[in-house]
Amino acid sequence: MSELTTVLKDLAAAGDETDRMVADLDDAQWALDTPAPGWTITDQIAHLTFVFRLAGTAAADPETFRALAEGAKGDFDGAVRAALAAYRGDSPSALLARWRDQRAETIDALAAVPPDRVVPWLVNPLPPAVLACAGLMETFAHGQDIADALGLRREPADWLRHIAGFAVLTRDFGYQTHGLTPPVEPFRFELTGPSGQPWTFGPEDAAQRVTGPALDFCLLVTRRRHRDDLALTATGAAADHWLGIAQAYRGPAGEGRRPGQFPGTAR
Repeated sequence: MSELTTVLKDLAAAGDETDRMVADLDDAQWALDTPAPGWTITDQIAHLTFVFRLAGTAAADPETFRALAEGAKGDFDGAVRAALAAYRGDSPSALLARWRDQRAETIDALAAVPPDRVVPWLVNPLPPAVLACAGLMETFAHGQDIADALGLRREPADWLRHIAGFAVLTRDFGYQTHGLTPPVEPFRFELTGPSGQPWTFGPEDAAQRVTGPALDFCLLVTRRRHRDDLALTATGAAADHWLGIAQAYRGPAGEGRRPGQFPGTAR
């Protein structure tokens, strides 16, 4: 199995997990507020549909994607809000059907990208496997908002490894968002996967280290939990500072979550 094939299989599994959370909701539940201020469950699925549409277009029709990205360059957040508005007229069943179709189309489009080719994206072109990892991160993050709104506890899966690796690759996003210069020295990440297996990233002798459960790490870098509610440990001043600003996505950090908002998260 190639890396891309593996990531796409896991991207499909992550989408199916979130799909199961919303498939049987009634209209009132689709309108429930999530912990993301101003976002309902409908908004979360609409956002995922939009993100998958962007990724699918980038893979299948790069020129059309470049035109879309150019139009959003001046105000990407505004473009996202405008895109969400286009989905709000859908009934829950229609929106769910659109998301299902878009997920399938995007996975097929990424699978069809030749192995030696990159896909245009919002800042830099990406290998299709990396773009699929970004899709996994988005699916996990917005799926967590839905789970929290419904009071559900998700079972962590091994596909979290792709999100952890993507967060390591994008370590500097938090610094960039806050107008800070990233440290030159490398970090070592030592995480424990859901089945107890060690997942390690970075040089073994790095002085700056982050250790803890992989699930907690993914919740941190998607800003779905406050660091105080997670069982993550930093060694070194730079690593400790990073835990307070970490994010695996570009752009504004958002409000994040308050300490104690989800008590009992830390294991």
